[in-house]
Amino acid sequence: MSTVPKILVTGANGQLGKELKELEGANPEFEFVFLSREDMPIQNFDLVRNTFKIHQPAFCINCAAYTAVDNAESEKELAFQVNGEAPGVLAAVAEKFNCRFIQISTDYVFDGQGNKPYREDSATNPKNAYGASKLEGEKQVMQFHPSSIIIRTSWVYSAFGSNFVKTMLRLMDGPGPVKVVNDQLGSPTYAADLAGAILHIISSGKWKPGIYHFSNNGVISWFEFATAIKELNGKTCIIEPIPTSGYPTPAKRPVYSVLDTTKIREQYGIRIKNWKNSLEDCLKHMKKLEQ
Repeated sequence: MSTVPKILVTGANGQLGKELKELEGANPEFEFVFLSREDMPIQNFDLVRNTFKIHQPAFCINCAAYTAVDNAESEKELAFQVNGEAPGVLAAVAEKFNCRFIQISTDYVFDGQGNKPYREDSATNPKNAYGASKLEGEKQVMQFHPSSIIIRTSWVYSAFGSNFVKTMLRLMDGPGPVKVVNDQLGSPTYAADLAGAILHIISSGKWKPGIYHFSNNGVISWFEFATAIKELNGKTCIIEPIPTSGYPTPAKRPVYSVLDTTKIREQYGIRIKNWKNSLEDCLKHMKKLEQ
């Protein structure tokens, strides 16, 4: 029987799941088990319990989530099932099997009315159904497996899946101009950096339960993010800054959702890159995947 500790990754086909898969080869001290939604619907208690029984993982990273922020307004029940109840099921089973659990959460648990970076103990007050469902997930995880780690992140993008960077690149090849909101501030997060930070925590041999914040360094608007994507790709399109009011969406977005990452840096010695360096890394990776 294998003595190599296993890491079970749910939501394996999402951005973060795929970035963790990319790092599998660089972490031979662990055996990875990647499960998609089809392999293991995380809200199915019996199936989850059976999966844990078969694999006996030492760690579980829950990357499975309902992430369609606007659709969540009309599909609240589904969003709460996947983002709220299912993490509770996973955490309860992980606790029973003595498995350390990492849950991924979001800046959207805050209302965005602040003007300084949100700390882990800042008051939560989600202003949309997606944020509310993710906050419910946090509560259920801590209720059923109190020694879990929750990592909140923001503005996630990757060479995989659908995200802001890919959407911008597509629109920039269109007739234009590209209109982008310039009055929402935050910090982009390259999913590969987040994946690296998670594996750093697991490899550290230190397990300090609780909530942590992780995003790349720097505070920008979506417009500034789009402008950087344009410049780094040598695009010639016109990008027009617009106010949030000029781009109405079913779900309200936080105006300010910057996360304070002091705790994860101090507790785990994680060095966090500037957002622009990470954007360059991602664009290089995307070009490699196209070849």
